[in-house]
Amino acid sequence: MQAVVGDRLVIHGKLVGQADRHGEILEVRGENGAPPWLVRFDDGHETLLYPGADCELERERQAR
Repeated sequence: MQAVVGDRLVIHGKLVGQADRHGEILEVRGENGAPPWLVRFDDGHETLLYPGADCELERERQAR
């Protein structure tokens, strides 16, 4: 999985009723967009993240 700064990340809840977590990628520390990524979640929490199978990237839309 490869990302660029500004992409949005969704970590899906693992249990029924558990909310998804949403965040923005602030920094890409791996080569060519590879993890780890510095992510700021919507609640303000920041963490260095290696994505798991429950993660999904929402690409930043390019201006035309």
